[in-house]
Amino acid sequence: MRILGIDPGYAQTGWGVVESDGQHNRPVSFGVIKTATSQSDSQRIHFIAKAVGELAIEHHVAICGMEDIFFTKNISSAIPVAKVIGACIHQLSLQDIPVRLYSPPTIKTVVTGYGGAEKHQVQEMVRILLGFESIPRPDHAADALAAALCLAVYDFTQIRMNMP
Repeated sequence: MRILGIDPGYAQTGWGVVESDGQHNRPVSFGVIKTATSQSDSQRIHFIAKAVGELAIEHHVAICGMEDIFFTKNISSAIPVAKVIGACIHQLSLQDIPVRLYSPPTIKTVVTGYGGAEKHQVQEMVRILLGFESIPRPDHAADALAAALCLAVYDFTQIRMNMP
């Protein structure tokens, strides 16, 4: 099963595709979707959602694992990311691709075994679990691969039972 992982962001949205059979995971592709500051808010959000939809088609993904919003101080910085998340969910739902949202602590726990892991620890585990020689770059792409791995490990059995 092909899993699309997304690390949503307003300026850069990380993405990664992982092939999983529930026990073995292998990387397929990864990268970032970048928006320009010269674009309007609606143009940026539309561009990201459209690109996510195109990636889903290109890589024949069956499901998506996405990092959910997690903020502690500044809610205004979370609002644009929330809009990106909603637009991506909408785009993928038009393609009948289910989306699972995971909090950063959940992703960290599933990938590293510790919900308070540092960013570099998560990225190092992504490197090890997917057999990379070095940590995937940019950081947002590695974070997206972590979201895909979270889905592969955390929800795989339940998903397989409910999918045709």
